[in-house]
Amino acid sequence: MIKTFTHEKLLRYVYNELPANEQQEVEQALVHDPELAAACADLLLAQRALDGARCTPKQSTTSSILQYSRTFLKAG
Repeated sequence: MIKTFTHEKLLRYVYNELPANEQQEVEQALVHDPELAAACADLLLAQRALDGARCTPKQSTTSSILQYSRTFLKAG
């Protein structure tokens, strides 16, 4: 029997958020379904790219926001 998985379940698998029994189901399906394996590989690549993305603003952006906020202190 071929079992289909939702995109959400595959994402949860990639982020290790599935219970052990569901994780095993997905792993078995990945072995037997090349399309599912390719989709999972794409998600893993996207995860790696997002994990490497900058998570903090540049110093110039922070400075601009602080400078702008000071205009409200002077006005009051």
